[in-house]
Amino acid sequence: MADTELIARAGGACEFCGATTDLEAQEVAPAGPALLCAACRGEAAVAMDHWRCLEGAAWSAEPAVQLAVWRKLTELADPWAIETRDAMTLLPGVEGWTRIAGAVEHRDSNGVLLASGDTVTLIKDLPVKGAGFTAKRGTAVRGISLVPDNPGQIEGRVEGQRIVILTGFVKKR
Repeated sequence: MADTELIARAGGACEFCGATTDLEAQEVAPAGPALLCAACRGEAAVAMDHWRCLEGAAWSAEPAVQLAVWRKLTELADPWAIETRDAMTLLPGVEGWTRIAGAVEHRDSNGVLLASGDTVTLIKDLPVKGAGFTAKRGTAVRGISLVPDNPGQIEGRVEGQRIVILTGFVKKR
């Protein structure tokens, strides 16, 4: 889908929270793109109450938005998020995708289940490609995000850079 079509579909606003700045298409495999702001893409720090916007976005008629909302609600442990996810009326295709996505579990190097927002510690020095630094062993990575389609990867900030980290190189704190 062309960016102009996506922007028109979304009304020029983030399809989660309605923000109108720093919008980019975010691919939601296999459903297609959703238009999200930096905060909703996970590129900016937000207060936990920011995610309450998902309660309204859960009713979207767009499969990509519904799937993205369902995945984000799955990452959140707050009771309201679980209740909202359980109350979602999913489109038929989206329902099938959630069964597949629900099977993905992220585990650290010791086999401990990871959840979005956890703090992990690096167990090995990791050179960060393209950033010109090495993330040192023992570095704490707070507030991780789970990569929805890959149980072997998480995302987190190290030295101000958002990077992808293999779960085999971290342990949960």
